[in-house]
Amino acid sequence: MEKVFVLAPDSFKESMSAKKACEAMERGIRKVLPKAEIHHVPMADGGEGTVDALVDGSGGTRIAVSVSGPIATEKVTAYFGLLPDNQTAVIEMAKANGLELLPEDKRNPLITSTYGTGEMIKAALDQGAKKIIIGIGGSATNDGGAGMAQALGIRLLDKENNELPVGGGALSKLAKIDVTTIDPRIADTEIIIASDVTNPLTGPNGASVVFAPQKGATAGLVEKLEENLVHYAQVIKKELGIDIKNHPGAGAAGGLGAGLLVFTGAKMRSGIELVIELTHLEEMITKADYVFTGEGSIDYQTKFGKAPYGVAKLAEKHQKPVFACAGHMGEHVETLYEEGMTAIFSILSKPSSLEDALKKGEENLEQLVENIVRVLCIK
Repeated sequence: MEKVFVLAPDSFKESMSAKKACEAMERGIRKVLPKAEIHHVPMADGGEGTVDALVDGSGGTRIAVSVSGPIATEKVTAYFGLLPDNQTAVIEMAKANGLELLPEDKRNPLITSTYGTGEMIKAALDQGAKKIIIGIGGSATNDGGAGMAQALGIRLLDKENNELPVGGGALSKLAKIDVTTIDPRIADTEIIIASDVTNPLTGPNGASVVFAPQKGATAGLVEKLEENLVHYAQVIKKELGIDIKNHPGAGAAGGLGAGLLVFTGAKMRSGIELVIELTHLEEMITKADYVFTGEGSIDYQTKFGKAPYGVAKLAEKHQKPVFACAGHMGEHVETLYEEGMTAIFSILSKPSSLEDALKKGEENLEQLVENIVRVLCIK
């Protein structure tokens, strides 16, 4: 009987998508076992690559949309996924309002906004979605999800009943919130936040202090953004009766987590658990002889919700060997052997520049998997 392989890698960042990684792994296997039964299950953990993993893993479709970028006056072309049931949409906020969309000299969380994310939600509703999964990693924003709320029709008003401009810098003027004008379809839509970030909205572990410096904020700006989010949370509590300030995960994506929880009634789920569930990975692993996973970098932090960890725990549950392939093996990687991983390998066979390693990622991964399978075939 032919061996059964389940390939469940995450993306290798700038080197290859999760789908391309699956294809490289398969080429390596087939050099040794040309008749092997091979199943591709591209993975993601709620961040970059989540839409592609779920669309590729389920046979869904990509829907292109033009929406407001991180700076709301500038448009970007993005896309979201529609799964085969035609009622489940998958959105990555970073495709509309992500940090990578902005050059460094334009990164300013006082003015960046999640407005485009709200437009993507509306576009998904226009496609008939009744369930929307939103991956919220990689944001350029610190507006508490205010822009997203405004795009969905919510009115954020100052003392004179003027609508606030978008961006994290305007929240200090927030006095009233009118939710009666929200898109009525939201009430009939299940919205799920795919994220493993547990940071609260404010405080020393909150959105501004922890994440805003990565988005272009100086120390002075961080203080201002923190004051604004504290004020934002106070007005939400006064106007809507919801105390969001310390809710785990509210600080994700510059507080977009808070905005989604407050204004759309969203629920939070572990990103990797969601992807595993929607791709039916566990069912495939039960029938596998070997499981392969991997991503660009693997280290002790992998066990905090990263895709290879989720795959390894599932393989361990069903007593299947799982081999992890990494572009870079970091600190204390040996701790992952206690988390279900059978063996962890670097795909690099010799010292090389980062540019060369990224360029030859697929070739190196293919060669590594071929070598692992040759060892597995030793009688």
